[in-house]
Amino acid sequence: MRDEQQAKRYYVKGSVQGVGFRYFAQRAAQRLGLTGYVKNLRDGRVEIYAIGSKRQQAALRSELERGPGASSVSGVTEEDAAFDATFGGEFSIERES
Repeated sequence: MRDEQQAKRYYVKGSVQGVGFRYFAQRAAQRLGLTGYVKNLRDGRVEIYAIGSKRQQAALRSELERGPGASSVSGVTEEDAAFDATFGGEFSIERES
């Protein structure tokens, strides 16, 4: 039985820009089989939009809470998100917004 796909949006705060966090998140999401995107936000946070199963989402959140070695994550929030077919085929790094 296949797990039902869900879309989530994560916001990571702390020292998470300029430390390779987007590349870390992209590699983790690809390794876990998720699709979506990661991007820096102007307020210093990193946003991750991910589509995958509940198990994949939980594993991604765990990775985001840890972050790469040069980062210092002070918090991760998540919310349910609408499906966006634009990001259904791969996990990309998007431009800052």
